[in-house]
This record gives sequence, structure tokens and C-alpha cells, in this order.
Amino acid sequence: MSELSTMREKMALFAKSMFDRGLTHGSTGNLSARLSDGGLLVTPTGSSMGFLDPARISHLSSKGELLSGDRPTKEMPLHEAFYETRHGTGAVVHLHSCHSVALSLLPDIDPENVLPPLTAYGIMQLGKVRLLPFFVPGDPEMGEAVRGLAGKRSAVLLANHGPVVAGKDLEAAVYAMEELEATAKLALLLRGAGATGLEPAQINRIVERFDVDWN
Repeated sequence: MSELSTMREKMALFAKSMFDRGLTHGSTGNLSARLSDGGLLVTPTGSSMGFLDPARISHLSSKGELLSGDRPTKEMPLHEAFYETRHGTGAVVHLHSCHSVALSLLPDIDPENVLPPLTAYGIMQLGKVRLLPFFVPGDPEMGEAVRGLAGKRSAVLLANHGPVVAGKDLEAAVYAMEELEATAKLALLLRGAGATGLEPAQINRIVERFDVDWN
């Protein structure tokens, strides 16, 4: 099986897994993955992640030309911005997952790092997650906001919209997205309970051992 066919099948499999577990719903959410020739595979606009036809996943050239499949997601500005600014990005995942969106609506979260330091894996897989303002879906300004981070963040949370995560490959991006949603759920469950998060010294040990971008 060719790289193109294999990656299309893998994208459909991961997309369905997230859909079946309620991490995305309806026709929300989108994925992209870079091919070895610099081209991209992207979920089509208006498609459901639970019912993707691998053959219809958008195949774009390295210059952004549609080579096969359906028209790509309108959130391409988000995906392109991560590929252009964050070295080593091999895949991008964007969801409208409920707990992450709920966290983005709260008035007292830290916009520089919306996730409290609750677990080691939340820090290892995500680093700091920046809150970005609300944008109308498909607005190119979303991409400009990501470019403004100059590649310093692998994950962002769009206010009133949802999280976006970049990873070295599709598996890494999906797993990091799942960690983001799980940590957001923990943060909401523990809200007001006086839970004990990780201390600065513990965070520093994690950051140093796993080379996390924490600046």
C-alpha cells in the first residue's frame, strides 16, 4: 500500500476513534498530516470524523493545490500556521471537545497557560497551552494568531471554539489532544475543591527530563 493510501486509512481510523469516544461530534473537528514529499492530507470541509471515506480525504501538494479528494476543511489557516512556524510538525488535530471548550469560557483561567499543572503527562505532552481569542470559524486571522507565537507552543485553545494541537506525527498529535481534553476535564472536576497540583520543583524536573518547551 502506498504512503498516500496508508496515511488516509490511518487518519480515518484515528478520526473515528475520537468520534466514537465523544471527543468530537457532528461535523466538527479536523485533522491533517504531512507526507514525505511535503504535501498534506486534510479532512474535508463539512465531513464527520466518525464517517470519513479515506479516498475522499483531501490531498494537497506542497504548494497547496488540491490533487485529489474533496475540498479541505475551512480551518486550513490553523493547520498551515503550525506547519509553517513549528519545526518538525507532522500532524495537526483540531477538535471542539467539550471540557476544553468549557475551560476556555471561564473568566479566571491563565491565558498564558490554560491548563493547571495537575499531572506529569499534561506537561510532558503539551507544555504550556495558550488561550487565543475568539475567531469566526475559518477566519484567516486564526492562522495569524498562531504565527504570532513564533512556533513556541504546540497547543492552543481557541476561546469559545476548541483546542488545536501539533505533533511530530499523527499518533503524537492525537495522543496530545486526548491528554489536553483529559486535563481540562480534571481541572473542571476539581474546580473549587482545593486540589493539590504539581509544585514548581516537580514541574521543573519534568520539564528538564523531557525537554519540554516551558518558557
